[in-house]
Amino acid sequence: QVQLVESGGGLVQSGSSLRLSCEASGFIFSNYWMSWVRQAPGKGLEWVSSISNSGTSVNYRDTVEGRFTIFRDNAKNTLSLQMNGLKPEDTAVYYCARGGVTDSIRGNYRGQGTQVTVSS
Repeated sequence: QVQLVESGGGLVQSGSSLRLSCEASGFIFSNYWMSWVRQAPGKGLEWVSSISNSGTSVNYRDTVEGRFTIFRDNAKNTLSLQMNGLKPEDTAVYYCARGGVTDSIRGNYRGQGTQVTVSS
């Protein structure tokens, strides 16, 4: 079955960096767009970034563009999110999700999440 396992979250100060990773299994990773989504306390799921199956196309929500970088390694079935210049408003549980902008939110394939907390 589809498994997505995130790691790399933590508690950091504003302006710091973190790299999130996701290990995928149970499906042909290179056939799918992949995304990162997040959920802040008391709020719904929010799309963050997506990458095409080949890795040649990426997109970001406006509030993270220029600070976050999504990338993937199809040989290792891993998805990553490099987060620089973190802000308190980036505090959330971050999930790796199969699919692009729509499927990552509406679909059922997400990991268990990793907590990112940014203090001011």
